[in-house]
Amino acid sequence: MGSRRSLVEGVEQQIMAIGKGFTERFLSPEEIRAIVSESVESVALAGKRVLVLIPDGTRTMPMPLMFATLRDVLRPRVKALDFLVALGTHPPMTDAQLSKLIGQPVIDGKCGDSHIFNHEWHNPVTFVELGTIPAAEIVDLSRGLMESDVPVALNKLILDYDHILVCGPVFPHEVVGFSGGNKYFFPGIAAPGIINFTHWLGAVITSYDVIGAGYTPVRAVIDRAASLIPRPTSCLALVVTKQGTAGLYFGTPETAWEAASALSAKKHVIWLDKPFRRVLSVLPELYDDIWTGAKGMYKLEPGIADGGEVIIYSPRITEISYTHGKLIDEIGYHCRDYFVKQWDRFKHYPGGILAHSTHLKGLGTYDEKTRIESPRIQVTLSTGIPEERCVRLNVGYMDPAEINFDDWKDRETEGIAIIPRAGEILYRLKQPAGTEKSADLVDQLQAT
Repeated sequence: MGSRRSLVEGVEQQIMAIGKGFTERFLSPEEIRAIVSESVESVALAGKRVLVLIPDGTRTMPMPLMFATLRDVLRPRVKALDFLVALGTHPPMTDAQLSKLIGQPVIDGKCGDSHIFNHEWHNPVTFVELGTIPAAEIVDLSRGLMESDVPVALNKLILDYDHILVCGPVFPHEVVGFSGGNKYFFPGIAAPGIINFTHWLGAVITSYDVIGAGYTPVRAVIDRAASLIPRPTSCLALVVTKQGTAGLYFGTPETAWEAASALSAKKHVIWLDKPFRRVLSVLPELYDDIWTGAKGMYKLEPGIADGGEVIIYSPRITEISYTHGKLIDEIGYHCRDYFVKQWDRFKHYPGGILAHSTHLKGLGTYDEKTRIESPRIQVTLSTGIPEERCVRLNVGYMDPAEINFDDWKDRETEGIAIIPRAGEILYRLKQPAGTEKSADLVDQLQAT
């Protein structure tokens, strides 16, 4: 069980999440079904139209089991049960990809009488404006880092339903601390404006400090934005590893996330006594480009020694980003201060693009006088992306054909490690490595 004190229209309430989780074992399909049944029975959904927000294929998730369970348990009692893939700015999924995702055939965007929608983040006519978070609130929520009105817009499909159910996993996350909960609305089905704002806010704080940090300023902003959603919302939050589902919690998006993130902190974080000097980060097939595969850097950066190196290995990846590659090619990969100290040069770029750049590059400094950028660690791509492009992007290159896995095994005592299936487990030092920060960060960011 998990709980949190949440603000609902200004009234502080104590709310408990339904569900359970374990650090030493996994839930059985029968236990998962029982939790789902108890959960949907606790909400008045009979005769309602229900829209379920689900992840795409870049997250470890027993989606076939959850889809079948929701259809079995919920469909008989509701008027409609449809699903919307919370893509953020990821590419839309084909019927074949959707079929693999949910474990049942999808034909023309439908499975049985359920629609399986892609979020159309690039199409302005698909959004509805919900309101604005005023600049004065943003100052408080961002702890003084930002001061601007933030418009809140979501996929207008939500207006066609009586209840919105989030169903997705929780992991340590580079932008918001831990994923899940209201993150399925922002950025999951949000308009570009708030996506760019929240991602740049996270980048300003730095992925190093945000990832796995619990309740962060970015989480505060998206929870505030979610308060503007004109429909009842609830959430099934899962804690998942490659081996199974360790936890499942139901409640409001805030309370379910609170419970799941507490378990995720135990299941998805490895605490190191000593930092790695050099790591081969082997990406799973979840990731098709560096935009998604960069998690192989994010989850390792806090565990790398100053001057160390992360090598992202995936020969099958041949593209930086299928949706944002052109812009990333223009700016390259740089530390936060490279952009902050040259803001007039970069302020017209979307905040999400700048954020991705800083997340992959990691901590570092930039000297305005010498124009020298000094990253804390080296990031090297050992992928299908050519060396010439890596050089232009300001990252290292290693031919994947030259990688011999045997050279990386059993060398942890030397500070050398191979991390299989990188991207979901966070590595952190019990005593943090060097953290080059700008002391006058708030002053530098007023223009942002």
